[in-house]
Amino acid sequence: MPKSGTARVTPGVVLVTGPSGAGRSTAIRALEDLGYEVIDNLPLSLLPRLLDGPPPERPLALGLDVRNRDFGVSALAESIAELTRRAGTLAQVLYLDASEDALVQRYSETRRRHPLAPDGTPLEGITKERAMLTDVRAKADILINTDGYSPHDLKAEIGRWFATGEVGQLAVSIQSFSYKRGLPRGLDMVLDCRFLRNPHWDAALRPLDGHDARVAAYVSGDARFAAFFDQTRSLLELLLPAYREEGKAHFSVGFGCTGGRHRSVAITEQMAEALAQAGWHVSKRHRELERIAAQVSKEHNG
Repeated sequence: MPKSGTARVTPGVVLVTGPSGAGRSTAIRALEDLGYEVIDNLPLSLLPRLLDGPPPERPLALGLDVRNRDFGVSALAESIAELTRRAGTLAQVLYLDASEDALVQRYSETRRRHPLAPDGTPLEGITKERAMLTDVRAKADILINTDGYSPHDLKAEIGRWFATGEVGQLAVSIQSFSYKRGLPRGLDMVLDCRFLRNPHWDAALRPLDGHDARVAAYVSGDARFAAFFDQTRSLLELLLPAYREEGKAHFSVGFGCTGGRHRSVAITEQMAEALAQAGWHVSKRHRELERIAAQVSKEHNG
């Protein structure tokens, strides 16, 4: 058991990836400053050799570049499975993302050529790279959008997620998902929202998602909603300080419903807001909405 006021450092592996210009190098340097052993641009095929021998005394941070010839979603999945099989090794995928506009602006400011379009425009390379990473992005355990972030901001964000030193660094992730597509990886707690009335059966609400105020009002109007929400928030407010004292760096909660577009999204938004107001560092993501957006992008660029 760790002593009070200290965190438990559990050696593991953080696989860091994302499109060029989104902050991968900054994140890698931040992890190195936090005490991680860092290796950048490691081919996934060399990962088993790296982990042969005695377990590492420090956690590893591995930078993965889409340009490596063995990089891909299947190779990534195989690497995660291999890491999971090794006793005491926790593998997580950290994905640094940014909007197309932000990436274009960063390339414009630095006047760099995009590595996937050395003779073309940065936008051509950005579009190609984002398409290549769509499936990898969906595998991420932690997704950080760096739009509007300075390098200092991103370093601080990485510290909130991965600091292994002082207590108080617990970061909370709230996610929505569809049970049809299975549970997201890495969840610490899962709550089922399918007992709430479903906006899908209202023709006016069906095309919308849980971000819309009308959908949120419909979901919260269920007579069972208030008790469910309040008791879940109370449970989290009880558990989170305890996990923080035990040295846990982050805690991930998933809210699931049938389609992952209405009820789970609405509750994720409201719970994230409630915990943020209570002083917790909270990030949120909506797996199915991200998947739909990625599919639309693929069709548009295809």
